[in-house]
Amino acid sequence: MPVIPIDTLDDPRVAHYRSLKDRELAAEGGRFIAEGEHLVRRLLASDFPCESVLMANRRAAELAPQVRGDIPVYTLPDELLEGVIGFAFHSGVMAVGLRKPNPSLESILGPPGIPSPKPITLVICPEIINADNLGSLIRISSAFGAAAMLVGERSCDPFWRRSVRVSMGTIFSLPILLCDDLLPVLRDLRTRWGVEMVATVTDAGAQPLERAQRPGPPNRLGLLLGSESQGLHGRWLTECDRHVTIPMHLGTDSLNVAVAAAVFLYHFTRTQNPSA
Repeated sequence: MPVIPIDTLDDPRVAHYRSLKDRELAAEGGRFIAEGEHLVRRLLASDFPCESVLMANRRAAELAPQVRGDIPVYTLPDELLEGVIGFAFHSGVMAVGLRKPNPSLESILGPPGIPSPKPITLVICPEIINADNLGSLIRISSAFGAAAMLVGERSCDPFWRRSVRVSMGTIFSLPILLCDDLLPVLRDLRTRWGVEMVATVTDAGAQPLERAQRPGPPNRLGLLLGSESQGLHGRWLTECDRHVTIPMHLGTDSLNVAVAAAVFLYHFTRTQNPSA
């Protein structure tokens, strides 16, 4: 498809870039925005559908030939592109992506009742409401080899712009299951797939992380991460098989959820990494 010049932000072909909020984009066909050359390249290389690409005129000769021919490429002057998001956007490239259907539990874990051939770790986020934190958790989960992330109904949307941006595009490779009602999903994971649920807490009476072992067969662990302000609500704690904590010193009472997730995931996945 040829490059299509745009000379006004009122052009309806760029409406999704200009004025719609994250929730509106999601409601209109499950769209999301990828901002910046790195994210757009990752989107184009993934199996997520890309609806269109928007770039500054100065980037067209370099980047437009790298976009698949059936994807529209819109170009516009820098000053108009800055008007799309309200500040100088020096990378000069954005894209509209389309969400994929929710993955099934079986596609992530395999058939119920059959042990996994290798350890599986699920990252479970019942109530992460900060998009930056959720984006960081996606990136960290990907880095430590989590099989998937489950996002509860009280969490923010992982495909909001800030979350996608902070994930550095790892959101396009990590399976993410959005749950309208997380509680029965957790119970299904425990009873049908034998997933051992581990609550991450700041309780000094919980099991210290250095003594916490991965479960044996069927080799499946679910790591629950609490909200930024309150931690895990009691209803999630009662669904967990054990509670694990990171011992801290000098009066420190908690860590940022993304930092804590990295510590927990390194501990529980290090045996999966041959170089560890």
